[in-house]
Amino acid sequence: YERKRFFWDERAATLEDQVLTPIQDSLEMGMTLPALTNRLAAEPFYTNLFTLTFGTPEVTSERISKAIAQFVRSIVSTQSKYDAAVAAGNNFASFTAQEDLGRRIFFGQQPFVATCSACHNSDNFVPGSGIFNNGLENPYVDKGLGALTGRPQDEGFFKVPSLRNIELTAPYMHDGRFATLEQVVEFYDTSVVAHPNLSQTLRVPPDNGPASGTPLRLNLTPTQKAALVAFLKTLTDTGVATDGKLSDPFNYGN
Repeated sequence: YERKRFFWDERAATLEDQVLTPIQDSLEMGMTLPALTNRLAAEPFYTNLFTLTFGTPEVTSERISKAIAQFVRSIVSTQSKYDAAVAAGNNFASFTAQEDLGRRIFFGQQPFVATCSACHNSDNFVPGSGIFNNGLENPYVDKGLGALTGRPQDEGFFKVPSLRNIELTAPYMHDGRFATLEQVVEFYDTSVVAHPNLSQTLRVPPDNGPASGTPLRLNLTPTQKAALVAFLKTLTDTGVATDGKLSDPFNYGN
């Protein structure tokens, strides 16, 4: 939630707005908010929790959204191998040679030209601002931000996801077209598609003759691609994935 916009097209302005949408979507939970509030209000287990939290037992959609949003905010990943290496301050001595090669590729250290960190550039590996077209196709079936605004110049713009725990969150891209991290790396290495809205970070820089502005090709070797995937896996925090109070709160502590 660092970007303060939610969904792939960033249509939700707050986390409180976002958490109510899947409940009402016909392809997800397919409920109405009145049906949900009535169901929860009929369960003493929940009305007791609403009393503890809000002071009275009333169940409202506003209270539901506040509660779920706060739960989502509690899911924070800070205990990955990468985090430990940064905290140690010893130039990533704990990384394997493969992981460190992947780190150097990710951050575009010479001689590598990868621009991964241009978009995934904060502590949470999301951009500080902006929503981007990453050249998945042309034209886009799902227009992303363009579907909301109706403007051609917004076609294919999608939210940049965090890379924390990316190993655990397949499939990838807004439409789930890639099943593995290896496929994602291969796409960025060889298959970014030319599009008028393609992010500048995925284009050949100016002053490169006829190639200027065309989709960037990383020209990674198989060894380098495997190293990049190995680095991405250092962002995995298994504690978040196995914490009982996050995955099964009803049985947590039993």
